[in-house]
Amino acid sequence: MLLKSTTRHIRIFAAELQNNALVPSTDTLTLDVDPDNELLWNDEALQQVYRKFDELVAAYEGADLNDYNLRRIGSDLEHFVRSLLQGGRISYNLNSRALNYSLGMPRMTDDEGLSNHLAL
Repeated sequence: MLLKSTTRHIRIFAAELQNNALVPSTDTLTLDVDPDNELLWNDEALQQVYRKFDELVAAYEGADLNDYNLRRIGSDLEHFVRSLLQGGRISYNLNSRALNYSLGMPRMTDDEGLSNHLAL
């Protein structure tokens, strides 16, 4: 059985990616960040998410791999993504196929240099 955690912007699978298919695994986690491209990412912010993921997984070292622990990691990562958005390190993708402000309503920034961006 494939264990997984799915939030709006974070998907974690207890699986390996082989030939574009997820193969269940008991010792490998696969992370999918923002699969619907609702946010605009830069490499630094994405690396922060990966480092936070590694940190959270390490905190569960030795614990059973189960739904509950996987959902806690996914939920903690979703909160981390929200903090990146609120801190201005990422922003909403206004060209996303479905605008969904699940991390908070955006507001226009007062900075004229950023007039085409939304800020929280």
